[in-house]
Amino acid sequence: MLVVAVTCGAAITPEVSAFATLPLQSDGVVLDAAGMPVAVPVGGDLADDPARLAAQDAWLAAGTLPGPEAYAPLAERALRDLDVLVLDNGAALAAVSPDWRYVWPRDASFTAVALTRTGHQDDAWRVLAYLKQMQDATSTDGVFEARYQPDGSGDVPDGRGAQLDGNGWALWAVAEWFAGSVPGDHRDSDLEHLRPLVERSIAAIRAQVDPRTGLPGVFADYWEVREQVPTLGTLAPLLLGARSSGPVLDALGLDPADDVVRLLEAGLRQFAPTYPRRHGGATPDTAVAFLMPPFAPLDPQVRTAWLAAAPTMTRSGGGLAPGSDWKPDGISWTPSTAVFALTAAGCGDVDAATGRLDWLAAHTTGRGSLPEKVLWDGSPAAVAPLAWTAALVLLTLDELDRQAG
Repeated sequence: MLVVAVTCGAAITPEVSAFATLPLQSDGVVLDAAGMPVAVPVGGDLADDPARLAAQDAWLAAGTLPGPEAYAPLAERALRDLDVLVLDNGAALAAVSPDWRYVWPRDASFTAVALTRTGHQDDAWRVLAYLKQMQDATSTDGVFEARYQPDGSGDVPDGRGAQLDGNGWALWAVAEWFAGSVPGDHRDSDLEHLRPLVERSIAAIRAQVDPRTGLPGVFADYWEVREQVPTLGTLAPLLLGARSSGPVLDALGLDPADDVVRLLEAGLRQFAPTYPRRHGGATPDTAVAFLMPPFAPLDPQVRTAWLAAAPTMTRSGGGLAPGSDWKPDGISWTPSTAVFALTAAGCGDVDAATGRLDWLAAHTTGRGSLPEKVLWDGSPAAVAPLAWTAALVLLTLDELDRQAG
């Protein structure tokens, strides 16, 4: 059946394209007796180690399950999957399949925020401490690599190169963790441990933003392709991180980052009024949502661009591609779909947010985990669970709770 997505009450006609086929690599992930994540084969019945499952039950009960009751199964599975994907050393795996069994600073930052929002601040801090460790081990200028080995060695698995957006996401995650932690109760000492991460990330952003234009340097972003010009996918997270960092900088006795915010805001104006993916370009992508609540104050001009972007990104299966000029293969990407769900919730459009959530819930694996992709015919594909999508779903449910008061 062809699914037609709905955004802000308007029906979207999906594109018709050459349909691609990708396998589903796993139904989910469990912990073995040694506490390591193991992929559940598609259609398999691999179960959690009983002792590990009992410990996870207690962990789950110690936090909160966000969102309306109807979404409790989706929230619980997403939270259990995140718990499994965070190793004891704080390495937050993107997924358990071999090519994804690494730590992306972007994905790890979202994991840390989702853990914070669900009452697991200590786990969130471990994720941030791991990022601090990787930054210290691999970077002379403070800019994060695209991804890291999970063993804590600081090794990078390939030559993808640095991705500056990770510094913005990390600053945002530290700010969220700090805001969600109880004053006292070792919060100050934990923040002090993260001081180098904060200082070096602010310094890296300041060094990489053109003082005349406010535009960041040219880096790959979440698309992970080589770029020729600055992208909104880099600028928007940097602005988010700089704007979010005020209370953290104040608590650490550091100078505010107002100069960085002003510069980036000037750079952002060069993307107005349509906020395309690339500076000087014309086509939108998911990054326009990074300028929406809860990432940023509601701007009517940005909201117009956000509303206009979704129809151009809608795919045959009913979800969204990363951008309007992504290859027309019929594949929906769950992170992009979930980002639009989160930002719909952030701007108070509950119907649009729940419509996206319902689509995500209807396209999980047999075990209930959220996959990275959904094919044109509604089949989940690629890796499952994907930490970024699980975190985004939890943040969307939390945002719905906040909207409900």
